[in-house]
Amino acid sequence: MDSPAVTTRTTTPADTHASGLDTEFTRGLGLYDSTMVVVGSMIGSGIFLVSADMARTIGSPGWMLVGWLIAGVLTVTAALSYGELAAMMPRAGGQYVYLREAFSPIWGFLYGWTLFLVIQSGTIAAVAVGFARYSGVLVPWIAEDHYLVRPIHLTSGYALSLSTAQFVGVALIALLTWTNTRGLHYGRIIQNIFTTAKGGALIALILAGLLIGRSSAAVADNFGNLWTVRGASDIVPGLNAASAFGLFIALCVAQTGSLFSADAWNNITFTAGEVKDPRRNIPLSLALGTAAVIGLYLLANLAYLATLTFAQVQHAPSDRVATATLDVVFPGAGAVIMAVGIMISTFGCDNGLILAGARAYYAMAKDGLFFRSAGELNAARVPAWGLVLQGVWSAILVLPRTFDPATGAYGNLYSNLLDYVVSAALIFYVLTILGVFRLRQTRPTADRPYKAFGYPLVPALYIVGALTILGVLFIYRPSTTWPGLAIVLLGVPVYFYWASQARKSP
Repeated sequence: MDSPAVTTRTTTPADTHASGLDTEFTRGLGLYDSTMVVVGSMIGSGIFLVSADMARTIGSPGWMLVGWLIAGVLTVTAALSYGELAAMMPRAGGQYVYLREAFSPIWGFLYGWTLFLVIQSGTIAAVAVGFARYSGVLVPWIAEDHYLVRPIHLTSGYALSLSTAQFVGVALIALLTWTNTRGLHYGRIIQNIFTTAKGGALIALILAGLLIGRSSAAVADNFGNLWTVRGASDIVPGLNAASAFGLFIALCVAQTGSLFSADAWNNITFTAGEVKDPRRNIPLSLALGTAAVIGLYLLANLAYLATLTFAQVQHAPSDRVATATLDVVFPGAGAVIMAVGIMISTFGCDNGLILAGARAYYAMAKDGLFFRSAGELNAARVPAWGLVLQGVWSAILVLPRTFDPATGAYGNLYSNLLDYVVSAALIFYVLTILGVFRLRQTRPTADRPYKAFGYPLVPALYIVGALTILGVLFIYRPSTTWPGLAIVLLGVPVYFYWASQARKSP
């Protein structure tokens, strides 16, 4: 029997506030535009690189494809589940709003805090420097060891610097932040052009690998020994994919690469206030966009395996599997062609991330949980100060370097931070999908124009799969998972500070 709280509940002001439509924004994103935000935010540089590390971790072509398939199933099932929340609460801020409404404001804040501190800003920084690195293939002056300001060591392990690559990365962030402050129209045009172009470039790479670069030696090595484990690296000493248990662990650990490459699909939910007919178009764009990208990712990996032997995939120079594939198709020109393709891809990806992220901070600021200026729209009806704050912090994250005294090698701090929050981001995805279940109980009469596909089995499938991966990561990758949890928890005292300030404000 249902509890009295459920059977007698009526719609409350909170329901109305969460489910109503924003009126302060310009609704300029149609279904195609929304799908381009999903696709463009997902496709960065990961698909061109991470297969090498996955191949070393998993150790066989067939199981590497299974690893990508797992990431694809999890991504699409999550998107199909998010569609219910997006249709139910089509408000600017997306996932922040869902967590706030399903659980409490602190959960929404902790997500927004982590999003601003690392997830969104760190990814913007990483993608911008990725753009700069590949620009260096065309313009050798742009390089991470060509310094405008040489490294200033803060500690034995950290430094600050400004290389020409870092400079170009900061300049890209500044340019795309500025264009997005000019209005949604500018961001939409850039997103559509560059996402369409990079989708075409990825399709061209797939066709080149499958039809032109197809190698009988690679096909025999990969598809003739599809499930044979070879060259697998140890996950921990004495454990690799050669055993059944080791293979299970390897598949889970490898998801940090594939899931990260397929991440940011949820960014369209942040822009719900600017989507036309959001109750229809956001769920549909989530389904279409994620399915399209996952399909392309699987085909890209088939192209790699049709062109390169498995050892060549595992040991591609600097993990640039796509470049190695094009070098087979166009000897001597592969690096340049791939550099242009990745520059297009990363440019469009950063634009989507910059456009969407500020809308989450806008929703937080309207709740009194972020800088008040981030909750204001400019004359172009976009959250300009939110864009600027995000751009400044992203640019700052480009500058710190990690330093290994033993080798003298420099890394990038944002890379470490992103490693830390992959697991944290997965926790928030699980919580958000749990919110589908919770809101079915607490708000049974709320309008749900779209209901999660396959509920409750499909959302439960994601939760079980993601929690399994999280459990493995916390056990076998503690150096990158526990710090991510610490970053999230650092937001707790910040939340109480913002909340106290909000109570003091009129």
